[in-house]
Amino acid sequence: MTTLAPEQQAAVQRRTVVVLSAGQVLGGIAFGATVSLGALLAADLSGDDGLSGLATASVTLGPALCSIPLARLAARVGRRRALTLGNIFALVGIMIVVLAVSLRIFPLLLLGTLTIGAGNAGNLQSRFAATDLAAPEHRGRDLSIVVWSTTIGGVAGPLLLAPGELVGHAIGMPPQTGSYAFSFVAQCLALVLYLVALRPDPLLTAQQLARAAAAVTGIVREDRPVVARYAIFAVAGSHVVMASVMAMTPVHLSHMAHEMHGVQTTPADVSALVGVTIALHVGGMYALSPVFGILADRLGRLRVVLLGQVLLGGALTFAVFANGQAWGVIVALILLGLGWSAATVAGAALLTESSAPELRTRRQGRSDSLMSLCAAGGAVLAGVILSNFQYAGLGIAASVIVVAIVALSPLGRVRAQ
Repeated sequence: MTTLAPEQQAAVQRRTVVVLSAGQVLGGIAFGATVSLGALLAADLSGDDGLSGLATASVTLGPALCSIPLARLAARVGRRRALTLGNIFALVGIMIVVLAVSLRIFPLLLLGTLTIGAGNAGNLQSRFAATDLAAPEHRGRDLSIVVWSTTIGGVAGPLLLAPGELVGHAIGMPPQTGSYAFSFVAQCLALVLYLVALRPDPLLTAQQLARAAAAVTGIVREDRPVVARYAIFAVAGSHVVMASVMAMTPVHLSHMAHEMHGVQTTPADVSALVGVTIALHVGGMYALSPVFGILADRLGRLRVVLLGQVLLGGALTFAVFANGQAWGVIVALILLGLGWSAATVAGAALLTESSAPELRTRRQGRSDSLMSLCAAGGAVLAGVILSNFQYAGLGIAASVIVVAIVALSPLGRVRAQ
């Protein structure tokens, strides 16, 4: 296929967005279950609560290691095969986790969560797949719809923990692994969905259309490497700010509850406060992503990236000056989620449109890999900063990244040479 009428391309793009969104819902179930259960299983198998964070670190490390290879594979053979390989990674990871719990082998559990994380690299790639055939004026919107659909799987995964235990017990699975039965079925359905319905392949079709257009007009798609590098930095930086502050918020809320004088607080009260705060934060991350996608299309990608920095700056202001009150921390986390959503949606669209087709998938893979690596490192450093300079110090440290993204924003306007 080398030519498509505009209405045909629009129809293919609409179907592609629907398929990718459904795949995100199914693929997110396994990731949501792993995030919820990983720390519990790690603490149980290792016998040390201090090692429970290694499961979360493994899930984060998976996309960091596999995003670039998966993007290169997509550039050669298309999105469909790359996304299905991500599903296969997740399926293998689920089996390894269940085997590790059955055999009580802690390192094997970490290998399983790492492999599930590698599968999540495919979920990250889905948002870029939504832009392959998108019209420039709708690129941000289509990308943000796929991002928004992640919420459903991410929420459904934890909600399936209780019924999963009943199913797992009935079929003889080890304790606390029953929800992975649902995850396994969901990944299988996502794999079949991509193989059957993601046709024609959006990336291969976009590459063919670009070559055909260049052959007819003699015009090669311009490339803006400086803008692309800025977009990668803005996305990674915004992700670090969000991940580092969010990771330490439960710890801060727990300390804050214990330090309250004259108020009786129970572990259940602390858990409820943490749960509400994180739930509102996740809602801020995803609920309005289509709004930010539409704004990025209408106002420009860079303006919405900067809007994200304003929201992140507001979040950090509350984290610094109102961190002693529960409402202040809640407002900070809501703004943190909104700022992340605006910056990452618009930043991903900016990266896509500033990269020539032959370089696009490679840079997208680098962006996902750098984002995951920085988040893992940021979470570790955030713990050190919190223990030495408290929550306010963490807010001040994170604001340095926000200032850097704003200060370097002129690079997001550089035109191609």
